[in-house]
Amino acid sequence: MSNALKSLKSMTTVVADTGDIESIKQYTPTDATTNPTLIYAAAQMRQYQDLVDEAITWGRQHGNDELSIIAKTTDKLAINFGCKILKIVPRFVSTEVDARLSFDTTATLAKAREIIQMYKEAGIEKDRILIKIASTWEGIQAGKILEEEGIHCNMTLMFGFSQAVACAEAGVFLISPFVGRILDWYKAHEKKDHYPKNQDPGVRSVRKIYAYYKKHDYRTLVMGASFRNVHEIKGLAGCDLLTIGPKFLDLLKNESEEVKRVLSPQNAKQRCIDPKLSLNEAKFRWMLNEDQMATEKLSDGIRKFAADQVKLENFVKAKLVNAQVA
Repeated sequence: MSNALKSLKSMTTVVADTGDIESIKQYTPTDATTNPTLIYAAAQMRQYQDLVDEAITWGRQHGNDELSIIAKTTDKLAINFGCKILKIVPRFVSTEVDARLSFDTTATLAKAREIIQMYKEAGIEKDRILIKIASTWEGIQAGKILEEEGIHCNMTLMFGFSQAVACAEAGVFLISPFVGRILDWYKAHEKKDHYPKNQDPGVRSVRKIYAYYKKHDYRTLVMGASFRNVHEIKGLAGCDLLTIGPKFLDLLKNESEEVKRVLSPQNAKQRCIDPKLSLNEAKFRWMLNEDQMATEKLSDGIRKFAADQVKLENFVKAKLVNAQVA
């Protein structure tokens, strides 16, 4: 018997937005995305303690002092979950660069290459990894260089059109516009509790980006992310990819109604009216500055991702201390 999830998969690549390996097995997505928040949540689960213990052992072997041991262990933990996930999904897993490096191109490049090397040492080649980087100007430039090296990137914390244009010009593999966080901002600033399905600001933003990419023949893929309800997901049916958390994957799986296609390259090319842009750093920063929502949500997102990274590091630190006491 068909269901909404199966229907959606017929037109869009479905990506699991979780670090929980059992959830990924249940919903059989093509790809999976992770971040420090998801890794932290999964690391609390009893069934994954072997991954945590192995990361701690590895970190101790490769770190020179407490700070480096914590950093190495945290990175290794993300790699361990990534390797497990890649035994289930047929294509990619996304692994995130520390958000505290979002304004440092050189440091982002170094961390991304380190992640790729750690995967290689674990037997995973770079063609199965997407490096997640915040869509700042510095992050986008790092993404451009990494793509030239054959390392594919998933540009995250995407809120504004200027970010999408710059990513396409940089030739990155994939962008992840945050649908739900855009909706959150507009609900707060316009003091609305609800938007009609076709008026959801997050959905409209992704549709605009998708149309622009297809109209101007960019190869960069669009992956809607950060959903607040199933209607947002259905409103982007046909998008290149959608990354969806277990809660909504379950709702879609248990819904028998067929999902109707909304987006297609052909329709996008016919309907897009945005001229092709070319952005240097000054133009990018001005466009971003003029978009209050994107400016505020990018800044807020980086702070929250950085806080999640610290939370994960504190978890690792506590584990290291407990292991020493034991």
